[in-house]
Amino acid sequence: MPTYTLNVNGVNRTVTVPTAEMPLLWVLRDYIGLTGTKYGCGKELCGACAVMVDNKRELSCDLDVSSAVGKKIVTVEGLAADPDGAKVQAAWIDNNVPQCGFCQSGMQTATTASLKAGRHGSKIAAEVKHICVCGTYPRLSKAMGTL
Repeated sequence: MPTYTLNVNGVNRTVTVPTAEMPLLWVLRDYIGLTGTKYGCGKELCGACAVMVDNKRELSCDLDVSSAVGKKIVTVEGLAADPDGAKVQAAWIDNNVPQCGFCQSGMQTATTASLKAGRHGSKIAAEVKHICVCGTYPRLSKAMGTL
């Protein structure tokens, strides 16, 4: 079984997994214990599993753990320690965005990645096309518009 060291939320974590092709999502949740990143569709469609890898949005349900070695991974649990992530989380709170909250970790990390890429306001809202079954899109747009 392969062993990898991953930098997750600024901490190096060593994991031994059954296969190099195991999705990063399951490593984060089942081997490291960070359950904020959610499993939604498993087909890169909904965005619930979004994390940041080297400051870019990545869908962890289809990213092999071996592809994440040597990169900086940030999950929703690590956003508060990042100035952009803290700004996004404050916008979510100020605008009462979540209802059930299931999709919110992916949306927050994707929004943070957009900020890091230099996008703001409506450009973020146009880019982050995650699925929210609760329909909080008006509050999401309002929150993103403040960034």
